[in-house]
Amino acid sequence: MKTTIDLADDLLAEAKATAARRRTTLKAMVEHALRREIKNDQTSKNANPSYTIDEHGLPLIRKRGKNVVTSEQVHQIMEEAGI
Repeated sequence: MKTTIDLADDLLAEAKATAARRRTTLKAMVEHALRREIKNDQTSKNANPSYTIDEHGLPLIRKRGKNVVTSEQVHQIMEEAGI
């Protein structure tokens, strides 16, 4: 299905450059980003994760007491989020 979206010029230019670097299409990048956002939204409705995803797609880990966040925990969260 075709649709039209209005993006800021700088965002579109950056997205096209990123797609070129990744040797993919802008369409594929947009589809991937939308699927990731929808999945994250559905996941957050079904559970109360120890993290959220910010507007850049990066995990924000909720602080709980004096716990230290390890790189293994970050990798696990990123894997669960599909990042």
